[in-house]
Amino acid sequence: MGISNLEHMFNPKSVAVIGATNEPQNPGNIVMRNIMTGGFLGPVMPVSDEAEAIAGVLTYPSVQKLPKTPDLAIVCNPLPEVPEILMRLKEFGTKAVVLLAAGYAGMDAEERADVAHTIRTVANPPDVRVLGPKCLGFMVPAVNLYASIAHAKALPGRIAFISQSDSLYTAVLDWAMSQGIGFSHIVSLGSRLDVGFSDILDYLASDPLTRSILLYVESTHDARAFMSAARAASRNKPVVVMRPGLALREVQAALAEADLGSDDVYDVAFRRAGMLRVDSIDGLFDAAQTLAQPKAVRGDRLAILTNGGSAGIQAADALLRGGGRLAELSADTREALDNALGGSWAHSNPVGVPYNAGGKEYSEALKVLVKDPGVDAVLVMHVPFAGLADEEVAQAVAETLKRVKRMVLASWLGSGSAGRARARLSDAGIPTYETPDTAIRAFLYMVEYQKNQELLIETPDSLPSDFFPDTTTAREAVLKALDSGRDGLTEPEAKDVLAAYGIPVVETRLAISAREAVIAADELGYPVAVKLRSPQISQPFDVGGVILDLESAEKVWEACAGILARVSRERPDAYIEGFTVQKMGRRPGAHELFISAAVDPTFGPVIRFGHGGMARELIQDSALALPPLSMSLARELVSRTRISRLLSGTPDHPAADLDDVSLTLIQVSQLLIDVPQIAELDINPLYADDLGVLALGAHIRLTPYAGDGQGRLAIRPYPRELEECVVTKQGRKVTLRPIRPEDEPAHLEFISRLSDEDLRLRFFGVVRRDFGHKDMARFTQIDYDREMAFIATAQDERGRPETLGVVRTSTRPDNSEAEFAIVIRSDLKGSGLGSLLFQKMIRYTESRGTRHIAGQTLVENKAMQGLARKFGFAISPDPHDESMVDMVLELERRPA
Repeated sequence: MGISNLEHMFNPKSVAVIGATNEPQNPGNIVMRNIMTGGFLGPVMPVSDEAEAIAGVLTYPSVQKLPKTPDLAIVCNPLPEVPEILMRLKEFGTKAVVLLAAGYAGMDAEERADVAHTIRTVANPPDVRVLGPKCLGFMVPAVNLYASIAHAKALPGRIAFISQSDSLYTAVLDWAMSQGIGFSHIVSLGSRLDVGFSDILDYLASDPLTRSILLYVESTHDARAFMSAARAASRNKPVVVMRPGLALREVQAALAEADLGSDDVYDVAFRRAGMLRVDSIDGLFDAAQTLAQPKAVRGDRLAILTNGGSAGIQAADALLRGGGRLAELSADTREALDNALGGSWAHSNPVGVPYNAGGKEYSEALKVLVKDPGVDAVLVMHVPFAGLADEEVAQAVAETLKRVKRMVLASWLGSGSAGRARARLSDAGIPTYETPDTAIRAFLYMVEYQKNQELLIETPDSLPSDFFPDTTTAREAVLKALDSGRDGLTEPEAKDVLAAYGIPVVETRLAISAREAVIAADELGYPVAVKLRSPQISQPFDVGGVILDLESAEKVWEACAGILARVSRERPDAYIEGFTVQKMGRRPGAHELFISAAVDPTFGPVIRFGHGGMARELIQDSALALPPLSMSLARELVSRTRISRLLSGTPDHPAADLDDVSLTLIQVSQLLIDVPQIAELDINPLYADDLGVLALGAHIRLTPYAGDGQGRLAIRPYPRELEECVVTKQGRKVTLRPIRPEDEPAHLEFISRLSDEDLRLRFFGVVRRDFGHKDMARFTQIDYDREMAFIATAQDERGRPETLGVVRTSTRPDNSEAEFAIVIRSDLKGSGLGSLLFQKMIRYTESRGTRHIAGQTLVENKAMQGLARKFGFAISPDPHDESMVDMVLELERRPA
């Protein structure tokens, strides 16, 4: 639903409390007292028919009797009365409502569904935005609004907290108050009939009061909206999330009707969205405060500077256990430290200064460490000893770091003067912690967060130009099986589907008897493998149902007889369909991997990769990813497994072809998108060595699915269907298509060929040519659900792709408006490319049901205004800036 009317909720000019009362424990009394004692400056209007005044404020008998329309209404009446009250508020013009009424949790599933449907129907979001029910409300200290029934008031600050749990809402509030930590917003979501995580993330992403965002998440209703909002917010400010996965699994087992989703999938979704996951309340705030620092870490190599040897060892141990690395000091650094410390240090990291070192020693050593290119960050620690001036050392460190760009953390142990020293460091903007363990944890949070952020802006390698999957063959095989009443493919059929997507497979035949197995083996050529087929036995290995390296017809016959004998003893209930016969894949020294896929109830298709073969379940080495995948995302998935180190090669074995492994993951990803009837897929074993990959075993389970395959993904894939070929006035063939991340180099070249005047007009008076990777990532790595950039591309005289022009739209989350911008390469003006791109942009936006397209340009940019008029845009002066004009096209009124 997006941010529509959320400003009326979180920054209202007036508030009404419906169901206000003088009963001390009633929500209608608690929220009135909290609002009034909080100092909200706008009118507060209690509605009650039982008292003349509540919390010192005169009441009104009904909504209709209110003297003005409240921006925000807080409804405390019982839930059965809520629809009628909502109707009156909507008629009155109120845009935001918080439902604090109790009773929702006590209803059965049918009653809750009925109430939820009625409330949504009446409110018709975004006409009226609804927070709750079953929530504690929210607080915005910056505007003195405490629209909550919590027992305490939040301090003002720059952190926002959104909680799905009422108990965590109050626990976090208490913890933050004890630590003196404040909030820009603190929101209890409740049952999320309307306002949810994605809406508030969108609102907070551009909120100037919010520096970092904390989430407590148990589940999400709309994975795609959640991922879009989280990825957009993560690009602007740190987003830290907490989810108690193990405990939730127990809850889900106890409440059979609750489907909270797989924690493994949530974990990979958080990472893919650029968020940082933590596992405790103090971790939430440590991460939020540390990540909001303007200095970022560059890697996981930490130098530790301390006057306490044992404390330094403790910190180093915590670092190594957490997966970080102790920085290896260069020879130049060691020599400089000798000069700074007089040779009295231990010549290792942690770097020890004398126990009685003063500010000068700390300062000189710190100056040396921050210059070492092998040091990504420095932890400065100070242990109290008798006669030492904690504050003097802290002041020296603060002065030293005024002009240092490297991340430096501090940990001053102790209380008393150490506490004052920590306050001095914090005031200087230095992340400061009471214990080494806390400091190390914060550093590791920064490292993990940086990795997740890099995934957001990493430019993937291009796919091989010869990857053209035979989608028709794969779909026909799947639909044929479903039409015949089957819920799965035979192994040969599954391998045919994989082969249609370019995945190498071994030849496989089906046999219903030992005699047919021998015939199949003769046709395939020896050696072969024989495997039992039975719907009751999912793992034939477990009952001795797999025999390998059979060299003759006699051996095949004996293997089939032996399998049948063993199965009749161990599983007499099993129905035997026959055997699978396949040619042995001779790959000595190849690694056994697996790739599987399943459909998560929340996030849709997920892909798992790891150590395969017969010991797969015993080894338990795997990692998850959400499609769609690029080469860089596929490599990152591989890197999260233990077997990735073996795939990189050893002195005795060459490295496996990781590009081929990554490509196979992409091929599976694309197969899941193109053929949405695939409910489960398993390739095991998948051989991988320096020659590439080879799939030996394959299983595909099916389920009917009538919709678009892209619709079930949590992240919208590249919309290939929007590609089209056009011809310019000069007869040049040009492709108009959505931009891709791998277009970054060509896009940078495109910008370099824009004239200063075109740059000035495009960026409203600013001429920039210093675009870095982060800038280009924002241009080329877009969320196709809420952004679009169509480029015109063609081959240059050397046959390389070049970008000729681009038109962009950024659509509001509620799809009410799309903002556009367009620029054509300066030497191609007059070629008609502008009109072609403009037409494509309008058609696309119209197809999405967007109500209007809007843009701005400088008054002097007559060419842009002329192009807009050509396509029916209304041009008018910007009422707030005389140098600009507004361009608006109402798509709803546009003639068909």
